[in-house]
Amino acid sequence: MLVKLGQKGKRIVRKFITPAEKHYLSYTRRLERVKTDKRVCAMTFDDGPMNMPAAPDRFKGRALTDVILDTMAEFGAKGTFDVIGDTSENYPDQAGKVGSAAWGGIKFDHYPDLGCDGRGGAAHNDRLIRRILDEGHQITNHGYRHIIFGRKPFVYGAREYLGSVDRAVDDLRRLDVLMEEKYGYKLTMARPPHYVDKMQDGFTSYDAYDKMGYQYMAASFDGAGWLPSTLADPEAALEAEVNAMVEPMRRELEKDPDFFCGQIIFQKDGYNMAKRTPVAFGLRRQLELLKEYGYQVVTVDGLVRESPFADLGRDDPLFEKLCRLQRSRAVAYSDNLLRLDAPMTWGELAMLLCPKEEAMARRWARIRRTGKHENAYCGALEWCVEQGLIAKSAKPEGPVDALPEKLFEPAKGRTRREVYAAYRG
Repeated sequence: MLVKLGQKGKRIVRKFITPAEKHYLSYTRRLERVKTDKRVCAMTFDDGPMNMPAAPDRFKGRALTDVILDTMAEFGAKGTFDVIGDTSENYPDQAGKVGSAAWGGIKFDHYPDLGCDGRGGAAHNDRLIRRILDEGHQITNHGYRHIIFGRKPFVYGAREYLGSVDRAVDDLRRLDVLMEEKYGYKLTMARPPHYVDKMQDGFTSYDAYDKMGYQYMAASFDGAGWLPSTLADPEAALEAEVNAMVEPMRRELEKDPDFFCGQIIFQKDGYNMAKRTPVAFGLRRQLELLKEYGYQVVTVDGLVRESPFADLGRDDPLFEKLCRLQRSRAVAYSDNLLRLDAPMTWGELAMLLCPKEEAMARRWARIRRTGKHENAYCGALEWCVEQGLIAKSAKPEGPVDALPEKLFEPAKGRTRREVYAAYRG
């Protein structure tokens, strides 16, 4: 299957060809899991809400989103629904081959299916959106039209894409405004369609989410409800798909009962590429398994309340201080790690000292001038130099050897932990 081959090829390229991704301090952090010893995890559902029956329909015609909500309620679980707005504007288009990534559209995605756009999305499903909210679940932004932000040539070579941060922000804002004006609900997280981050104008999804005030909701465990089986018999294929959702989870828990502590699990509120909905059947078995091991399933927002970071828990002396700082400053890297034992660099210190608005505006201006992805710290360093907080000669990657005395305790820090501990701002 093309998608599976694409995933395998991507892993090989990352391992042997592409340099290891370098992470920088970021206002937007990719949330995959958080640091906690509690048996608590989150379950997310992409691409809904879906007002069409499960396939095969064994629920008397109930909408798939209702089936998911019924199952979650039975287990006292709270989910995070990563919804779209409306895909009906994504025409002209035609369906690709069932079983391929283009099953629901060659140029665009159409949810829940080509020609059935009016049965999906927040714009058409007031009842389902209200039920999600009334039952205490979280809603996040998966893009109004579910158009990828940039090119993804291997799997989606024929796809139209947004290509610029302005177009991405406009699309995100349409859903953001709909949720706030109609439901009084403020979105705080988002997941980019098909996890495409880079755009052709030098910006990324992180920049779009900075602008929106979102965190990047990713996942650390694939619930597998979106991948189709290649078995010819429909019943055997469905059972294989359900087993693919449950057995990897079972194996991990048997090896380590604490495996899912703080993890975010990915699922789909819609058809898989074979136009079946294994989530309607496998979700119950997943929740039974998690319950057996004593897990509580919460929203991603609830998970972040345990800890907003991937490598710092509540037992750390700096926890409360860094929780406060991260509300207005970039103290964690884009992968949500703090790396407190690493030396503090001038660029990182600048991100601590510079107001977010100044850092963003100056860096964005540079990218718009050059069309290139500029250093994450360039705007913050520029501001700090102007304020006399950092010497003009300081290199972004260079280690800090002096701290502004009016902002820090007299003892000079070297590691990031020591600098944050000494900071008086």
